[in-house]
Amino acid sequence: MFSLTLLPPIGVSLWYDDHTHTSFVIAFAITLVTGLFMWLPVHDLKQELRTRDGFVVTSLFWLVLGSFGALPFIVSPQPALSITDSIFESVSGLTTTGATTITGLDTLPPAILYYRQQLQWFGGIGVIVIALAILPMLGIGGMQLYKAEIPGPVKDTKLTPRIAETARALMVIYIILTILCALGYWWAGMTIFDAVGHSFSTVANGGFSTHDASMGFFANNHAIMLVCIFFMLAAGINFGLHFFAFHNRSLRHYWRDSEFRFYIILTVSAALLISSYLWLRGVFGPEGSFLHGVFQVVSIGTTAGFGSESFYAWPAFLPYVLLILGFMGACAGSTSGGIKMIRIMLIVKSGLREMDRLVHANAVVPIKVNRKLVPERVTDAVWGFFAVYVLSFFVLTMVVMATGESFETSFSTVGSCLGNIGPALGEAAAHYGDVNGVAKWFLILAMLMGRLEIFTLLVLFTPAFWRH
Repeated sequence: MFSLTLLPPIGVSLWYDDHTHTSFVIAFAITLVTGLFMWLPVHDLKQELRTRDGFVVTSLFWLVLGSFGALPFIVSPQPALSITDSIFESVSGLTTTGATTITGLDTLPPAILYYRQQLQWFGGIGVIVIALAILPMLGIGGMQLYKAEIPGPVKDTKLTPRIAETARALMVIYIILTILCALGYWWAGMTIFDAVGHSFSTVANGGFSTHDASMGFFANNHAIMLVCIFFMLAAGINFGLHFFAFHNRSLRHYWRDSEFRFYIILTVSAALLISSYLWLRGVFGPEGSFLHGVFQVVSIGTTAGFGSESFYAWPAFLPYVLLILGFMGACAGSTSGGIKMIRIMLIVKSGLREMDRLVHANAVVPIKVNRKLVPERVTDAVWGFFAVYVLSFFVLTMVVMATGESFETSFSTVGSCLGNIGPALGEAAAHYGDVNGVAKWFLILAMLMGRLEIFTLLVLFTPAFWRH
């Protein structure tokens, strides 16, 4: 099935006559033949998938497709990437990270540019289906809260056909958002090619662009910037809420959702802080400070990673504030990466509860989300996820430093890849092409760990998982 995604780039290549169609035909043939050889011996077998199978299938989904998605980059003479860089680019696209090793995007063949954007779009579909249909059933890091978001009944021990129903419902919402975003970009002044390509990466909160300057290429067109801000914000909202809005023809439930309110309040507060600081320091005038401040807060906060300006050159603490926002991410069940707002909110509530207990030792202080009591099992899972996330971040930072990269480069690239953000600091400020090859493999691991919510991948390396 994945081989079919290589057909649209062939059409783009033939339409623009950019002579890259042969590379995509070769990649299509290899992927199709390999897939058939793996599928044919077992296509008649019918077995129910158990929860244990869910961990394996979910992890292999990103690993296998990320590897085969690299074939067009490996085969194509442009942009002439190594195997390491090709796999890095493919995994970055599918995990919607948006970190790139490619320079000279403005001169690349249109088919290659389109393919990069398409990788992120398909990755975005995978992200929301896994986040709302599979991770809650696997009990990953407190995502049990989202079993209520799935249409229809759900069983705890089996991966049921209801996942297909959920996937279809979410895909319809995803496609509608993409079409509206593309029309918005086109109306605001983009070419059809740029509008479609950027709608793919915007709704996926991926951050790939068809231009080296990213959205800065359109910085003088405020309408395009506003369209981008709106759809990045929309893609950072739990798609379960979009489903209910679509199903019930109502917008009221958005503000009733605790995570949504937390997400909007934090985003607005950060945008006001950074915009004000840019203006006070004289980096931009009032209008420019507001536009670029809001844009970069939304872009990094939703882990889209588009750039309207070189934010890594902004004064003082601003680049680090933006990276911390990226670590947090947007809402669970969205195309965003990062830790997710629901977990940050539960950690804050847990901290406040502990302070209450210090004053009132015998008090029973429940934690609630959307006026419902959060079970202690979920709170424990969130703290466990946070602890392993932070530990993974520090260990990978040390490992990347051991390959020869500076602390700033290691710290920011690992944080960016683990949070599926994209932009980084140091040697990777403009692109990841100058990062050494060994470090890139660990950053690929970080991207996969971040996209798979850490535990989904790590549990495969525990002996207990493989015991019958």
